[in-house]
Amino acid sequence: MDKMEIVEKFTFYMRGERKSLYTIKEYRSMATMFLNFTKKKLKDTGPEDIENFKHYLATERKFSKNSQYIAIHALKLLFRSNGITPPINLMPPKRSLKMPNYLSEKEAGSLIETSKKDLTTNLIVSLLLYTGLRVGELCRINIENIDTEEGIITVKGGKGDRDRIVIIPEICKNLAHEYLMKRFKRTTGDNAFLISQKNTRFHPSTIERIVKRVSKEAGIQKKVTPHVLRHTFATTVLRMGGDIRFIQQILGHASVATTQIYTHVDENTLKEMYNKFGPKF
Repeated sequence: MDKMEIVEKFTFYMRGERKSLYTIKEYRSMATMFLNFTKKKLKDTGPEDIENFKHYLATERKFSKNSQYIAIHALKLLFRSNGITPPINLMPPKRSLKMPNYLSEKEAGSLIETSKKDLTTNLIVSLLLYTGLRVGELCRINIENIDTEEGIITVKGGKGDRDRIVIIPEICKNLAHEYLMKRFKRTTGDNAFLISQKNTRFHPSTIERIVKRVSKEAGIQKKVTPHVLRHTFATTVLRMGGDIRFIQQILGHASVATTQIYTHVDENTLKEMYNKFGPKF
């Protein structure tokens, strides 16, 4: 098989494994990069090729540890999809445990206030901040997946192909209802909940640009992305006393170990705790 046939076979295999569209796209890219790099048949790939590719990712492509981790897992699946035992050194690096970027309550409030100039923008920013949805999940919501009366969103085929329920807080219900009333008057090619001015389903990159634009208008100096808003949601819930397993469930993490990244303590809470419990000699 040539390179393209291997990639297509890999894609077919991932669909059978019910991988998400995002995962398939990402893993396809990693597999293509690897095959272009080695210029070998997969069965002829050895430990030396793996080491050279790891070095290439780290030094020339400047991949972070997290990106290297994803690349190695993609390659493991690539070998498995072809019935080949992967080289023994195809092991991912330990993932970084850096504190996630997130907004302060003041910054988050400013972002929401600035977004109020436009109903759709306000709804997008509010849902990301108040529900912890991934940007891809937000884009995939269909009209039948959202119930403004009950205040829930059913997320279909989230990361790892897991369905889950997300709560719509009271503060977002009226926004969502108002948006739906206008949405029903527009004719589109599918039943997407959120649609652009062109009457098409939003793409994650468009949402990212909207969030970036609003954050600049709000005067926020940090780099703000939809994932930063997800981090902000999780960090705030934890700071308010939310249980780690509740956060795991609502974020759609397969393991509580993934959620542990949010158990850091922010600076203000650290000071409060120290003033309350610190030594007083």
